[in-house]
Amino acid sequence: MTLNDVAAASGVSRATVSFVLNDDPNQTISPATRERVRQAARDLGYVPHGIARALREGSSRIVVLNIDRDLEGNYSRSYIRGLDDELAAHDHVLLVRHGHSAPRSTQQMLDTVAPRAVLRFGEAYLTGHELDDLGGGWKDGLAAHAALQIRHLADRGHTRVGMALPDGETPLTEARLRFAREAARTLGLAPPTPFVVPRPRSAGTRAVQDFRAAHSTVTAIAAFNDDIALRTLTALHDLGLTVPDDLAVIGFDDTEYGALVTPALTTVHIDAEAHGRLAARTALGLDAGGLTPTPGRVLVRDSA
Repeated sequence: MTLNDVAAASGVSRATVSFVLNDDPNQTISPATRERVRQAARDLGYVPHGIARALREGSSRIVVLNIDRDLEGNYSRSYIRGLDDELAAHDHVLLVRHGHSAPRSTQQMLDTVAPRAVLRFGEAYLTGHELDDLGGGWKDGLAAHAALQIRHLADRGHTRVGMALPDGETPLTEARLRFAREAARTLGLAPPTPFVVPRPRSAGTRAVQDFRAAHSTVTAIAAFNDDIALRTLTALHDLGLTVPDDLAVIGFDDTEYGALVTPALTTVHIDAEAHGRLAARTALGLDAGGLTPTPGRVLVRDSA
């Protein structure tokens, strides 16, 4: 099926069909005509020729999101859901690339797909300054969520906190540490003491044991994410320690596994769908007003 077929079925010109299906904001076309054209396209099963349109517009209607595997979790899933839904509402398609991408493969993708935009998950967190932005700020972004974690421990009387980090490099580690330290300073606490909880299980247990020996005044651990929190819980179990009596542990990003362990993991839950929608509108050059991110919250369970 072609534009000519849709035009004939809806009783309008080929140009009008093009304006409607491309959602051209510079054309004044009545809602009734727009719906008639769209219904004709649906009835005929019309699919736009992506390659031809890319040549005409200078790019495809594909938006690419690059995400590191270590950053996958509840936040990223809700972010991707919002990003995908908002792009679809504006006739664009989301392509998600997981893991580290070599420059050559990235260039091949750019040459082949000619995307409308390429996004890096977590880019807003890496600005180096705190903004009320698309995910990195103190209002409703990563900084605010990191502060929730530290404040929960402070409210329960913990004044010395450790920060359990992943063993691999992730672009958000330094940002999380910076936000946690600033939150602790605001609350009158000592800066969280960072340490790595590596794989495998035996290595993680040794790391927690060494940390406890060197920092006996620390009474609570704020983990980089739920995976690191679960490694910490396992290590404490292997060391014969009790959570939260010997050491409290709070996770981050609310994976489904945190509710299944004993003790159940206290964690920070973040719904990032609005962040994804904001990112989509910004990438397409659209008005990002009217979207309010849902505040993060602490899911209080047994571990802290």
